[in-house]
Amino acid sequence: MAKTIQAIRGMNDCLPEISGTWQKVESVLRQVVASYGYQEIRTPIVESTDLFKRSIGEVTDIVEKEMYTFADRNGDSLTLRPEGTASCVRAGNEHGLLYNQQQRLWYMGPMFRHERPQKGRYRQFHQFGVETFGIDGPDIDLEVILLSARLWKAFGIEQHVTLQINSLGSNEARQAYRETLIEYLKARADKLDEESLRRLESNPLRVLDSKNPAVQEAIADAPSLLDHLDDASKSHFDTLCQQLTQAGINFEVNPRLVRGLDYYNRTVFEWVTDSLGAQGTVCAGGRYDGLVEQLGGKATPAVGFAMGIERLVLLLTTLTEEGQDNSAADVYVTAMGEDAQAYAVEVSEHLRNTLPSVRIMMHCGGGNFKKQLKRADKTGAKLALLLGSQEMQAREVGVKPLRDGQEQQTVAFTDLSATLASLLAE
Repeated sequence: MAKTIQAIRGMNDCLPEISGTWQKVESVLRQVVASYGYQEIRTPIVESTDLFKRSIGEVTDIVEKEMYTFADRNGDSLTLRPEGTASCVRAGNEHGLLYNQQQRLWYMGPMFRHERPQKGRYRQFHQFGVETFGIDGPDIDLEVILLSARLWKAFGIEQHVTLQINSLGSNEARQAYRETLIEYLKARADKLDEESLRRLESNPLRVLDSKNPAVQEAIADAPSLLDHLDDASKSHFDTLCQQLTQAGINFEVNPRLVRGLDYYNRTVFEWVTDSLGAQGTVCAGGRYDGLVEQLGGKATPAVGFAMGIERLVLLLTTLTEEGQDNSAADVYVTAMGEDAQAYAVEVSEHLRNTLPSVRIMMHCGGGNFKKQLKRADKTGAKLALLLGSQEMQAREVGVKPLRDGQEQQTVAFTDLSATLASLLAE
């Protein structure tokens, strides 16, 4: 017997029992971004490796450890995209979408990072994100945060997520703060772990994001970046905080909040939850005003966010597990006899024409009436349609509720669509 081939570790199948939840999540995401006037952009899964080295930063964990990079047959270095922002900027520059223009974009698709697989974190994962370009003021920062807040309401989980915000200031102010922070950390080098020591010179702000309790104790009295903001960044941040309050969005200012990617400046934010055990990030974003120019375009202000769909699906199934609907059909059409089978095809296609949002599954493969009803029940359908020679000759359909104990009824073919729509709406 041939050896069974399995999926690559950390690259998971999405099976039918959960794919319905994914479809609902994707549908809500599309509806909400459309309501804000955002347009979809789709970029290739494979990009030039230099794109991510120049945008993310060569001394980040993603570039150093996590990227899937390979040489193609021409010897060019290519990488499976580890995140979506750099690809959006590359596409915007390449197709002339950004300079002296305003763009509100969204994307959704697979990303790849060679991380240690764990619950809600995979090596092939799916990300949803929004990116806006050409707007400098805090009003667009507010909009993307409001958009993300609306998503939580649409999913019914707004009570389970908390908004944290911070400002990284301008590149110049952050560089001055960086030197102050390095001096502080060097004085406490004996309390830092190996990872923090490695980041000390290359990316010291990431030390503030350490989850190691010993390191957290060492940085407890570290100088705050908020105390080192330039005047323009401070005004930008203060205005955003005021606007969030006026909009009724609760938030926490977290001076230790930084982003793992080098291109962020000014506003950064995260939506976090403790409903998955230890506090975890569900959505993260912020400003990256220098990235467009860094990748060869003209200086363009930009702000956006991204969220992992696996993490979101996990959160939704954890919070709403009992109410999960994994049914394959709404209506199951049964038929007894070859003549009735032809009638079943006619009925099924008629319903798909008149009730396009209703899932109609027709029984195939024969079997007695008991077997067909057993199959109908297994699909999770709410209604079974019973068709035989008698129903075909009378142009009628037997309608049998499967879930609520209601009585079976016989309905004329001409009245079937309206009757089913009424029953399914109850």
